[in-house]
Amino acid sequence: MMLFWSLTFLVLAMIAGVLGFAGIAGAAATAAKVIFLLFLVLFLVSFLVGRRPLS
Repeated sequence: MMLFWSLTFLVLAMIAGVLGFAGIAGAAATAAKVIFLLFLVLFLVSFLVGRRPLS
């Protein structure tokens, strides 16, 4: 779900940039970056935790 929102904000930023809305494009691009980085961190944590052998 987080990856979906990241891509949504990225598309919104690209459309706003093309139409000349620099403020909205910058805010949407920043939101997309933050959500994507949060997605990556949570993915890596869940991947590493899930790889532990069962005791």
